[in-house]
Amino acid sequence: MIDAVARQRWKIAWLLGLGVLVNYFDRVNLSVSHDALCSSFGISDVTFGFLLGAYNWTYALLQLPSGVLLDRFGVRRVGCVSTFLWSVASFAAAAAQGIGAFFGARFLLGIGEAPTFPANAKAIGYWFPPRERSFATSLFDGAAKFSSAIGVPLIGLMLLHIGWRLSFAATGLISFLYFLLFCGMYHDPEHVAHAEEQDTALTAEVLAEAGIVEQPRERASLSFLIRQKKVLGLALGFGSYNYVFYLLLTWLPVYLSRSLNIDLAHSFMYTGVPWLVATVGDVVFGGWLVDFLIRNGGNADRIRRIWLVVGTTMGLGILGAARAHTPGQALFWISLAIGGLSAAAPVGWSVPSLIAPGDSVGSVGGILNLSNQISGIAAPIITGFLVNGRQSFAAAFFVAAAYLAIGITAYIFLLGEIRTIPMPQRTA
Repeated sequence: MIDAVARQRWKIAWLLGLGVLVNYFDRVNLSVSHDALCSSFGISDVTFGFLLGAYNWTYALLQLPSGVLLDRFGVRRVGCVSTFLWSVASFAAAAAQGIGAFFGARFLLGIGEAPTFPANAKAIGYWFPPRERSFATSLFDGAAKFSSAIGVPLIGLMLLHIGWRLSFAATGLISFLYFLLFCGMYHDPEHVAHAEEQDTALTAEVLAEAGIVEQPRERASLSFLIRQKKVLGLALGFGSYNYVFYLLLTWLPVYLSRSLNIDLAHSFMYTGVPWLVATVGDVVFGGWLVDFLIRNGGNADRIRRIWLVVGTTMGLGILGAARAHTPGQALFWISLAIGGLSAAAPVGWSVPSLIAPGDSVGSVGGILNLSNQISGIAAPIITGFLVNGRQSFAAAFFVAAAYLAIGITAYIFLLGEIRTIPMPQRTA
């Protein structure tokens, strides 16, 4: 029985990872289409920067509502709706006849994908005991990096051979197939069959013995959570990571092509190198190694905090890319930066389930991802303005490093000990 539950939860972890892999295909297809879209719609780098951030506007606006909906309705119901919407968005982009319609498709993509990471954090909190959460989290967080590693070259080659419209249609089809898979496979713990031959719910005793505890029903309000230092520290620290992540996700192929005079086809291939390093950093170091150290007697709080601070500090390696003169130098510094940040990322995404009071993981995850998406909006736009005005990426990388310094400070002085925030006292 316990083995059946363990198999079920790891199937769910891999399912969530596949979902992030797919929805990042939907995101990176825009960054590799820079030249084709600018030519088709007659837009500048500044407008393209706004287009890169368009998805994040609706994504960010829906983070807090998504968290509340997840805590109210559960991961399955919200997830089925969201996966369907993000597949529709890619088909809409493929059919767009003007820049306004293309912006609309990106706004819809943000709506569809908004619940993804808070939902995944909540699902991992449902299904996994704390000692296994870093590796389980790394499977979906690492998928975001692996998607860029394989998605940029694959979609880039597809773009060069069949055009940007068919490449967007292809990602739409893949997304729709994932929608069918998710709705067929995912269930919250209390709805999973207790054995293959039975159709009854798992008992509380079996869930507890497998390390899955019954979820509390009491929830803290958003206004209470936003005022907590731990939540603010986590949001600022992770926001700084996401600024660098989105800068590289959206502008790395253009940086390699323009700053280092690499042709577009080769820039797509080179782009995969830092994201492969990031995938290893995320899954092996931020996931498996953290859980290994904790399971073998390490102080869980100390290990997680060290990982967050050291990994984010390694992100400052992006300053080296500001002065790189060869592809080798650029790839080294960018790989160091995104590799370190990625090693901290699964730890960061495991924290909402560790600090959230009661059944408020979705809400804390929503607050965290709101901060992330503010960074996701700002990074491509600010970078677009700086590159357009200075014809260089150096200033954009310095801005990213300054935000990382703020994030490191927030982890140290605001997040503090990683423990559950007490529920607010209710007045009689």
